[in-house]
Amino acid sequence: MKIFKSSDLIRKSKYISRDLSWLRFNYRVLDQARDDSRSLFERLRFLGITASNLDEFFMIRVGSLYNYLDYGKVRVDYSGLRELPFRRKLLDFAHRFVHDQSQTYLQELRPQFVRNGFDILRVDELTDVEQKKADGYFKNTVFPLLTPMVYDSYHGFPLMMNQSLTFGVVTRMGEGNDAGQERLTFVQLPLNLSRFFELQRKDRVVFVPLEEIVRANLDKLFRNVGIESATLFRITRNGDFTLEESEDIDVDFIKEIQQGLKTRKRGRVVRLEVEPGASPMLMQVLRERWHIDNGNVFVIDSLIDLRGLNQVVKHPNFRDKLPKLPTPVAPLSLPEGTEENLFDYLKTHDVLLHHPYNSIEPVVRLLELAAEDPHVLGIKQTIYRLADESRVTAALLKAAENGKHVSVLFEVKARFDEERNIREGARLEKAGCFVIYGVSKYKTHTKMAMIIRKEGEKVTRYVHLGSGNYNETTSRLYTDVSLLTTNDVYGHDVSEFFNVITGHSQPDDYEYLITAPKDMRQQLIQLIRDEAKNAKRGLVSGIVMKMNSLEDREVIDELYKASKAGVPIRLIVRGICCLRPGRPGLSDNVEVRSLVGEYLEHARLFYFHHGGQPKLYAGSADVMVRSFDRRIEALYLIANPQLQREGINILYFNLKDNYNTYLMREDGAYVKRIPLPDEPVFNVHKEFYHKGYGQVPAEALYDEYLTSSVVPVSPIVETEPVSPPEDVLIADEVLELTSADIIPLVPTLGEPLLPGPVPSASEAEGE
Repeated sequence: MKIFKSSDLIRKSKYISRDLSWLRFNYRVLDQARDDSRSLFERLRFLGITASNLDEFFMIRVGSLYNYLDYGKVRVDYSGLRELPFRRKLLDFAHRFVHDQSQTYLQELRPQFVRNGFDILRVDELTDVEQKKADGYFKNTVFPLLTPMVYDSYHGFPLMMNQSLTFGVVTRMGEGNDAGQERLTFVQLPLNLSRFFELQRKDRVVFVPLEEIVRANLDKLFRNVGIESATLFRITRNGDFTLEESEDIDVDFIKEIQQGLKTRKRGRVVRLEVEPGASPMLMQVLRERWHIDNGNVFVIDSLIDLRGLNQVVKHPNFRDKLPKLPTPVAPLSLPEGTEENLFDYLKTHDVLLHHPYNSIEPVVRLLELAAEDPHVLGIKQTIYRLADESRVTAALLKAAENGKHVSVLFEVKARFDEERNIREGARLEKAGCFVIYGVSKYKTHTKMAMIIRKEGEKVTRYVHLGSGNYNETTSRLYTDVSLLTTNDVYGHDVSEFFNVITGHSQPDDYEYLITAPKDMRQQLIQLIRDEAKNAKRGLVSGIVMKMNSLEDREVIDELYKASKAGVPIRLIVRGICCLRPGRPGLSDNVEVRSLVGEYLEHARLFYFHHGGQPKLYAGSADVMVRSFDRRIEALYLIANPQLQREGINILYFNLKDNYNTYLMREDGAYVKRIPLPDEPVFNVHKEFYHKGYGQVPAEALYDEYLTSSVVPVSPIVETEPVSPPEDVLIADEVLELTSADIIPLVPTLGEPLLPGPVPSASEAEGE
């Protein structure tokens, strides 16, 4: 048996844990909720986002971990820890985050409610008149939807819906010596009712949580029995189901997806949120039934399920409290007034769109024009996520009705949008579209469309390539980059690529595309190696990459080698980053930053200095194993010199930002980038609305951010990390690990959870 400190093992690893890095990203979102320069309603919105993010994290990432634990499979995290010790670390960090999240609500936000025109109150805090209204709401609306479900020797354990609020009610017949045995009953709150009952006072809106109205009226459900306790809780189930795809993707594959959706409703419980003072009897039953321990149990001092705060934020009284979305500006490469003549304009011009600063309207309008244009022969498109009441779907339906050939690849494995995509695909199929529901074992994540139009004796292909979804709603909130072109090289490459994903074709090569799962990893590695070779020869070199996540070890290792060779590397990674920047002898020349603010950074751009003749790629892919090996992805070369300059300036502005930027330390923690005393504030989410960014010379990116004289490139005013550094996260723990650690999880049940703080995951398992 080898005894060692897990903290040493994690610190020595040259990689950062993917899951711990994601939790640190959620800390950066939480930092927006703590920002007192924002309005209360903005801060509540961001707090709700952290809750939604954490729900998905437990469903997918923690759920995935439990797939290994429950079935005895080997899993070694990037930190070097195996399944059980990593579970302890991960849940310990999650407990820390939930505590900080709750304190943000209780200490920083809740005290501001009344002076901002609203409050969240219990029933016993209402006036007599308001209580009567709440009772009436319960009697007429809530009561008919409640179904108490008793659990005893005669009744099986009921199915608890994922992420629904539920009361565990302990009751007893009789009193004193005549008291009967305790009985446990579950009451799930309806999912189709608003989270809050709203009351209007003269000076404020009062929001009463639905659970408090039910709590105040539980005696209506339990007549002539004594209620010993009523505990509110909420569960999160494993939502990471594995698909064993069939070759018959037209029928069996859709059934596999639909069956997977059902398993989400019954998946193993990975998290239990519960209010303080929980019934010991209830907690023992739940722990034993779901095979969980204190690591999985989160005592919530604030509001359980903070996503409900969106109802407050969206209330009509507060519509003017959130900042209005600015009006998009015209793209630099698309003059105003050309949208109704897009076919004519695109014949001779390429267009780069930078969303949300540029509207998605030219893309949607082009599809709508194509649907009605008698010269258009066909439309081919990949679809990952759509907006409600999608104009994209409407255009494709219209095109099919007008007799055009329409081929659509609907990705039915788009997480949490599976049902929508199956439904929309069926609508298009019914209208006569050729619909493909995914491609075998791969998830189609690439975003591309092609319109085939006959123009005299010639057929022209109008191509759209992007990093974001064909979704009119999220295009106002996510930053993305997309290209409109009739360049024959793109047209040929995209035609070949559609043949790959809809048929059975393996082209030798593409001129402007880099695709996955074919060779994206290797081509990116070769581009990195070329920079390293130039650095070793004393030539100019440099790499700037912007992405959502950086996780692929092979690419990370090549970046380490390039850093050692002297290549300046600047990485703009919004979320997960498994690379350690600034480690002496490993990554001295690497700087990592994350931009988190008003918009969700979603664009992917890859810049290679290439001896002074830059290459710039954009597209849908992150640097992740899943992107390279398990997804159909495409990056496209921005070949047009003017558009390349625009793309380079996007990276330049991202590096110049000092308002939304967080700098990653070698220990994995992040610090907020603070402007120096004489440095003007530069908020990239505002600056792109000014066309001045198009005037920045392309050389500025290299001259200001990639020369050896500017390392590090960002001045840092020391601030507290927005997420715990490793020496706080993993201090003073000794683990004894052998091959016996690779076993199915055996929960530590121990004593029932009592009121008070929940032990950390480490303490719960006896460390």
